[in-house]
Amino acid sequence: MSSNDDGLAGRSRVTVFAMFGMVFGYATHHLDERRIGDVAVIGPLTPGVEWPRLWQTARSCGRPAAKDTELAQWILIQATRAFVCGSDRIAQFHDQGWKLVPGGKHVSFEATYANRDHLWTGNLTVDGLSPAQVAERPSLYRA
Repeated sequence: MSSNDDGLAGRSRVTVFAMFGMVFGYATHHLDERRIGDVAVIGPLTPGVEWPRLWQTARSCGRPAAKDTELAQWILIQATRAFVCGSDRIAQFHDQGWKLVPGGKHVSFEATYANRDHLWTGNLTVDGLSPAQVAERPSLYRA
């Protein structure tokens, strides 16, 4: 696990989804010329929601003794569920610009998990989203 001190920007597939009333973005990034999207980039898009809220949500929904790697897996599986199943999906882009601002948290998985080797979280922006798409939503559940 490490912090994201430099920030990151890219163009890739992006899924925008709601979870517990908040809106998050899930993009992929690659670390080398193979371009396999080995990094999952996930962060909140709802104004006023900061990236630690994602980790707090994972902590409240996971096992009390869960370590960061297990929490990262929980975060990634929620984004993967939205991508694959369309659950709570707001938008799906095949080639969209995004930016992960400096700060945040990185976790490397010991083995590939949900087709990703790393999870990078932080405050995220995605090009072309309207205020209505990123606004907080009603939810039966709060985490």
